[in-house]
Amino acid sequence: MSHQPAAMAADPVPATLAHRLARVPLVVDPDAARKAVDDWLAEAGEAGAAITALAAEAPRVRPLLEAVADGSPFLWELMRSDPAGLLRLLGSDPDRHLTARLSETFRAASHSRDDAEVMRLLRRMKAEAALLIALADIGGVWDLGRVTRALSDLADAAVCAAVRYLLLGAVRAGKLVPADPDHVEEHCGYVVFAMGKMGAHELNYSSDIDLIVFFDPQAPLAPGVEPAQLFVRLTRTLIKLLQERNGDGYVFRVDLRLRPDPSSTQVAVSVPAALDYYESVGQNWERAAFIKARPCAGDLALGGRVLKELTPFVWRKYLDFATLADVHAMKRQIHAYKGHGDIAVEGHNVKLGRGGIREIEFFVQTQQLIAGGRNPGLRGRETLAMLDALAEGQWIAAEAATELACAYVFLREVEHRLQMVADEQTQSLPADRPALERFARFLGYESRDAFAQALLARLVVVQRHYAALFEDVTARAADERGLTFPADRDDKETLDKLGAMGFRTPLEVSATVRRWLTGSPRGVRGETARSHFALLVPMLLDQLARSENPDGAVLAFDHFLSGLHGGGRLFALLNQNPDLVALVGLLLGTAPRLADILAAHPQVMDPLIEPAFFGALPDAVQLDAELTRSLAQARSDEDFLDRVRLFGQEHMFLIGARILSGTVSAVQAGDAFAGLADVVIKALHRSVGDSFAATYGRVAGGESAVLAMGKLGGREMTASSDLDLIVVYDFDEDHPESDGARTLYGGQYFARFTQRLINALTTQTNHGRLYEVDMRLRPSGRSGPVATSLAAFRDYQRNEAWTWEHLALTRARVVSASPAFAAKVEAAIREVLRLPRDARAVAGDVVEMRRAIATEKGEGDRWNLKYVAGGLVDIEFITQYLQLVHAATTPAILDTSTIRVLEKAARHGLLPVEEAEVLRPAARLYHDLTHVLRLCLDGPFEPSKAGAGLLALLTRAADVPNFANLEAHLVDTQEKVRASFVRLLGEAP
Repeated sequence: MSHQPAAMAADPVPATLAHRLARVPLVVDPDAARKAVDDWLAEAGEAGAAITALAAEAPRVRPLLEAVADGSPFLWELMRSDPAGLLRLLGSDPDRHLTARLSETFRAASHSRDDAEVMRLLRRMKAEAALLIALADIGGVWDLGRVTRALSDLADAAVCAAVRYLLLGAVRAGKLVPADPDHVEEHCGYVVFAMGKMGAHELNYSSDIDLIVFFDPQAPLAPGVEPAQLFVRLTRTLIKLLQERNGDGYVFRVDLRLRPDPSSTQVAVSVPAALDYYESVGQNWERAAFIKARPCAGDLALGGRVLKELTPFVWRKYLDFATLADVHAMKRQIHAYKGHGDIAVEGHNVKLGRGGIREIEFFVQTQQLIAGGRNPGLRGRETLAMLDALAEGQWIAAEAATELACAYVFLREVEHRLQMVADEQTQSLPADRPALERFARFLGYESRDAFAQALLARLVVVQRHYAALFEDVTARAADERGLTFPADRDDKETLDKLGAMGFRTPLEVSATVRRWLTGSPRGVRGETARSHFALLVPMLLDQLARSENPDGAVLAFDHFLSGLHGGGRLFALLNQNPDLVALVGLLLGTAPRLADILAAHPQVMDPLIEPAFFGALPDAVQLDAELTRSLAQARSDEDFLDRVRLFGQEHMFLIGARILSGTVSAVQAGDAFAGLADVVIKALHRSVGDSFAATYGRVAGGESAVLAMGKLGGREMTASSDLDLIVVYDFDEDHPESDGARTLYGGQYFARFTQRLINALTTQTNHGRLYEVDMRLRPSGRSGPVATSLAAFRDYQRNEAWTWEHLALTRARVVSASPAFAAKVEAAIREVLRLPRDARAVAGDVVEMRRAIATEKGEGDRWNLKYVAGGLVDIEFITQYLQLVHAATTPAILDTSTIRVLEKAARHGLLPVEEAEVLRPAARLYHDLTHVLRLCLDGPFEPSKAGAGLLALLTRAADVPNFANLEAHLVDTQEKVRASFVRLLGEAP
């Protein structure tokens, strides 16, 4: 393919998979890969010898094996566990073999009489097909279309076999009475729809399958059999057959949340109820979802009738700009400069990130929703086919279709290769450079930089086309409202419209806007600024009206204008970038914490409108340099503290803006907040140390270290996190007296120094408070000294600390200290964590602590994401427990990050795969949601009182279509996490 390196070009070849291999990935560690393959082949007996012989005939076989051993633990394990099976695959025609394997399993499974046998048959089919498809993909035997079709055919076969097995079971039980038992699906009244990528035959390598199940209340059932009860039970068993993990693995994870109102409906929905729902309250995202809907199992004729009934709902004849703006808002991601600007490659999400797969799919689906009502030829499911159709109908330029298709193929192949590494449903590139270097080689590129160049070229193209599609939508939708603000009076029609838009005090809003337009606020003075601002007003009000508190947003913007110097350039840029106006609306109306910063410091808007803002977050070196430059200009101690606070607040604002814009993940945001705190702590540690020494001198051999604990230690901070700190010190006990004009001794010296450091972090100045500091995790808690000597710290942790204190210690990391002293403190921490422990005793302590927290905090509020049963505390306790009981034998498990511990525990076999698959996405979900809630609320979240803006932010953060889906997903996740907690710890709290 054109985007692949030259080394991967294809050759004409014979029919077997081995001989048709056209390319192989590159290897990071050739010696290790070679040895791994040699050792395996030597152990594999006759099959190993046969593979060696085949590799002599087909020269790409051996390099492919080594590349898989080097780059994909998941595929390597599939090969290692069944060398004879691998030999069969290499010696087969892949197309014929896959077709035969699917047909064989369908026949065997559908006529089985036993759930366990069906699960075994389906799982073994999945394992063999997954390896075959991966090898055909990696080896360049199949193109993207064939790969995604093969994956979708596999899913279809699994669902069809399971449905037929269940229907035949219902017949044998005397509950279903089909007209023709040999064709049990026909007119059975039970249909499964494939949605999303499965519906479009575009399934990805480690995808969930999105299904909707409908049933006909008039299904041919025996007398007395309740349709809903029967078909809900069948659907629950269908889920079990497909996704329950056993010794043979799983087939597919099943997601049924695209059904109507998933938080309040059963897993199977009656056709009349579904049609009534879509006709009365169906939303635009559901219209888009049904573009790809395809009946895939059961009563396909019933599925066809449902699709026909839904045609007027999905394919409208006409769309106004407000509806089109709503379609655009489904993506709810803010992009600057119509696609220009920096993009960080490390950690980039190739599906949801800027220029990603989702933008191409939205581009196509939006055009289909606009034109498909009048052009049935634009109602297809497949993305690439519809790009061609849109170009042929001249709805889009041929160049756009070609460029987007090229980018789509490239990004889907990257997505597949990411998922092949560990069979994980991920679309995010590795977050650190060495890991990305390894992945680039597995994808076939010589280096990280070569891959990054190819990736960025595609992302920029996609951004450009996507932004052009929507560039006028927001402004035109706003202009259609026809708001007018005469200088001498309030327009009655405008007041009515403002009220309808959601403003509670239209008269006050109108008066405020009229004052703006006269140029009264400082930021609007001057003809240029006023003319640009007048153009901006309709769009600005439209976006402020969508926020959590529209009237409060107007007031916040009024304060912002009053403090702004020369707004002409800003207003011009906002007019050119409507998405930035949406972001401003979010900041002002939905995130009061950020609105306060913006009103007090209008200059923080400057970085927001720079193209580089949406690229990589600043690293510690950049932040430290910026803070150092600012502090060097401080004229007094008060000015020094003000500058630190201004620096901290500005960067908190910018990180918060990135969260609200959807352009950083929770992991990146938590790391950014913690990185900011680290830089501030280091600066104040240095500064306070110097000023303290100016008065009291220094103690011989004196050293101090600031330890981060809790959220700061784990780099999982949010906008409202306190700093959990411990200060550890050491000095020469033979010379404990400081050498300054005023003398202090040893522990007294460091206690007073620590208090001054805390004051520097927490004192309220003209620019507010920087952080709250919590020192309760220090040895002996509130009753202990504020600073602890290293010797006392070691002794306490070894001989006096409770289990909960060792759990907390798993998150300890040194933030500020000399390198030598930091190493000593870190060694002391690791020494304690690596002590052998009784797993049962630790588990008992953890369960007891979780029970005590539930008694104190409660665990019944679903949206108290930290303390709810199955919430974040459950996951944190699990990771801390795993570290305490396994670090003695597997020290590599130690890490301060919750998610990284889960990954390490799974990699080292200390956490069952099925538990990791529950806990990792749950932790990410809770962190994503928590970041939004902490930015937007000071108190608890009550969905019934929340506005559309906040609900939309939470929905986007969870990557689900709407809030009802999110609530259903949250309940399901919390139940699964609590079940994992009980299995791993041995009892319920």
